[in-house]
Amino acid sequence: MSDLRSLHSLFENSPLSSCLSPDVEIDVSGITDDSRQVEPGFIFVAVPGVNVDGHCYIDSAIQAGAIAIVGERPPDQLTLPEAIPYIQVPDSREALGWLHAGWYHYPSDALVLVGVTGTDGKTTTTNLIYAMLSAAGLKAGMMSTVNAKIGSQSYDTGLHTTTPPSSDIQRYLAKMVEAGTSHAVLETTSHGLAQRRLAGCHFDVAVVTNVTHEHLDFHGSWDAYIRAKARLFENVADLEAGRSKLRKVQPTAVLNGDDPRSLNHLSSIQGARQIVYALDSGDSQVYARNIQFGSDGLRFRLVTPRGEVDIASSLVGLYNVSNILAAASAAEALGLSLSSIAEGTAQVHAIPGRMERIDEGQDFLAVVDFAHTPNALRRALEAARMMVDRTGNVIAVFGSAGLRDREKRYLMGEAAGGLADLIVVTAEDPRTEPLERIMEEVSRGLRAVSREEGRDFWRVPDRGQAIRRAVELARKGDIVLAFGKGHEQSMCFGEIEYPWDDRQALRLALQGSTLATLPTSSSSGCTA
Repeated sequence: MSDLRSLHSLFENSPLSSCLSPDVEIDVSGITDDSRQVEPGFIFVAVPGVNVDGHCYIDSAIQAGAIAIVGERPPDQLTLPEAIPYIQVPDSREALGWLHAGWYHYPSDALVLVGVTGTDGKTTTTNLIYAMLSAAGLKAGMMSTVNAKIGSQSYDTGLHTTTPPSSDIQRYLAKMVEAGTSHAVLETTSHGLAQRRLAGCHFDVAVVTNVTHEHLDFHGSWDAYIRAKARLFENVADLEAGRSKLRKVQPTAVLNGDDPRSLNHLSSIQGARQIVYALDSGDSQVYARNIQFGSDGLRFRLVTPRGEVDIASSLVGLYNVSNILAAASAAEALGLSLSSIAEGTAQVHAIPGRMERIDEGQDFLAVVDFAHTPNALRRALEAARMMVDRTGNVIAVFGSAGLRDREKRYLMGEAAGGLADLIVVTAEDPRTEPLERIMEEVSRGLRAVSREEGRDFWRVPDRGQAIRRAVELARKGDIVLAFGKGHEQSMCFGEIEYPWDDRQALRLALQGSTLATLPTSSSSGCTA
């Protein structure tokens, strides 16, 4: 942020406009919620967090050169210089999003914007919609937890990634507008929605893949989790919210008919057209007929309100049929042709870290997949079972994250124990939790389905050694799958992110070596 914006220009076209006094006339040079990043001429947004309250850093921000403060606390609870304007807002996080949108001249208003949310399948569905738009000859952009695509450029969106911060979202959208993009697809996580990082974005189409057991450590309950997802659909439904752009498509909610809990909750949000997809017809408008699986992927007949078309994809598993149906429903909402849907689907071959095959000439399959929830693990193992013959073993390597939803550890062990032949339990971002405790909670789920340690499953704390152990267990015709990290490029031990890549670890294991770049102490969740 190098040029200047008037404070009023940042507020006037947003729900925050009434919060700013008309007497305040200043130009600002940037916006941040981190007092350490404040430069002279910046607005500092004081965001209350779980462990840190930004209001406590207002003095530091002013000393660093902040010329205006935005916060939630009443001004009489703060000690502020008279010369520094203080703008009280109902929600600082939401204000931060709107301010960044205003800084970049509300770029979503110039785009047909599609948001994809859900527990599993968001990245794949986002990529599929992007490919369908491109196959239709439209200039499209995409932002996922793996990367952002703008024109011919691809931008890394982070190491451990969720929805990027609002500053990055608006910057990427502005780049898309500058590049002449007409349509954009955004993967929208529950964290990003709950933390208002998408404030200032106006969505035309909202898509949900499913809502299953995940992130309850953050949201507190399933109801709070689904309410976070619902924000995307409320955004589409509320045509009068903020700046009401001239919409080029009818606002549409795309819902999963095979996921009753999300369907029941999200279908109650009125104000947008609804398209329901499902594996079978039932009450859905978009569905599949004659699903077939083979060594080269899957095929089925796609049925939509505007006709039918044959779909062929190199993706695997029944869950990817659902992802394709979700993307096709979004394409239906956007008015794309059936041929563009089929062509776009065929163009999506390998998504980084999603059932990504690693080939070093071995006589068995080796795969890296991001599955890190009970449902995703179950569905990926079901797909793996279809990829091997009757005599082939399915060998799974996985862990469960520290300081996250503890209930899912048992459920993941139970899922793996019911579907995999051999299992290696290992580390997956233990953070500051004892790794032994995490692995024991996973092991309880394995033992609950009569799996025996030392015969059916093993605990190997070091992830590199665990992946090599799984490779050593494999025989001709088997499949080895490393779950949980996918495309991610780091793993957290203690409070430090260490470089890590499951794909590199699996490749080295297949070569007879081990990727050993992680701390090995597990007594305290590992320290640096």
